[in-house]
Amino acid sequence: MPPLSILDLSFVMSGSTCGQALRNTIDLAVMADGLGFTRFWVAEHHNLPSVASPAPEIMIGQIGAATRRIRIGSGGVMLPNHAPLMVAERFRMLEALFPGRIDLGIGRAPGTDPVTSYALRRWQGDPQVDDFPQRLEELMAFGADAFPANHPFSKIKAMPADVPLPPILMLGSSDFGGKLAARLGFGFAFAHHFASHDAGDALLTYRARFTPGALERPHAILATAAICAETDEEAQRLASSADLSALRRTRGVYGPLPSPEEAAAQSYDAQDLAFIRRNRARLFVGTPDAVRDALMDLARSVQADEVMITSAVHDHEARKRSFALLAKSFGLTTQAEAA
Repeated sequence: MPPLSILDLSFVMSGSTCGQALRNTIDLAVMADGLGFTRFWVAEHHNLPSVASPAPEIMIGQIGAATRRIRIGSGGVMLPNHAPLMVAERFRMLEALFPGRIDLGIGRAPGTDPVTSYALRRWQGDPQVDDFPQRLEELMAFGADAFPANHPFSKIKAMPADVPLPPILMLGSSDFGGKLAARLGFGFAFAHHFASHDAGDALLTYRARFTPGALERPHAILATAAICAETDEEAQRLASSADLSALRRTRGVYGPLPSPEEAAAQSYDAQDLAFIRRNRARLFVGTPDAVRDALMDLARSVQADEVMITSAVHDHEARKRSFALLAKSFGLTTQAEAA
């Protein structure tokens, strides 16, 4: 079985609060730590009523303090929003506090709409200009203390200076991130849970083009969505929240995650149902063994080294149960006990 990890978006649930969403994320991480999941990543999104976490580095610190062994990371830091020096210093601080447990996942997108993107980075240049490669190069130079002697930043040290920058992993929903990760020798995580690009093309291209750099060999992470329950009927009921949420997003509605009861009360026309069926190609729903087998089939077909799960379930305890069932099906509970 490949390693199994979690990407948690700190979904805000209808009838609940952003603060509770953040506390739920920490609670889920503590459970994941005990069950033997490999990584727990948190995301960066801005101006989205459905997602409570705009600052992954703060959440990583809170999760690190509450857990003991699981790797914690950003899925990811949206580099266009940040000065590279600030990213380097924040993640060196996290590495100092939780040595050997931090991942620096880097994304190219702003994680928000154009106006909010402008508000986030208006002092850092024109948001219409794609300076991502330059920002990444600068981040790497700060991390390795590798600016040339004649560079204006050569005398700047990203603090704490005696701590390495955590491993960088590229995130992507197309083949751009995979090709860049392959060229630099980074790990690559593909966002199958929302990408329109084919996962096989992105991950196989990454593997084929990989040249040793930060890593000696490629490490491909398949990030996808899954919901488990003891019965298929219950899993389908829980997944109705994700179905309705995805449908609303196509109409520009980014509200809190609806409950299964709200989904059951919703009227769906033929076009709505067709969209939900298509979207289910990126969402694995069912009993633990059925979901495990489907995930393994996909992971093998795209040659993924690791599977990372995100799960939009309205009830926090049901979401925890979904991950616990999946962990048991993958044999993680036994592995954790053995360790």
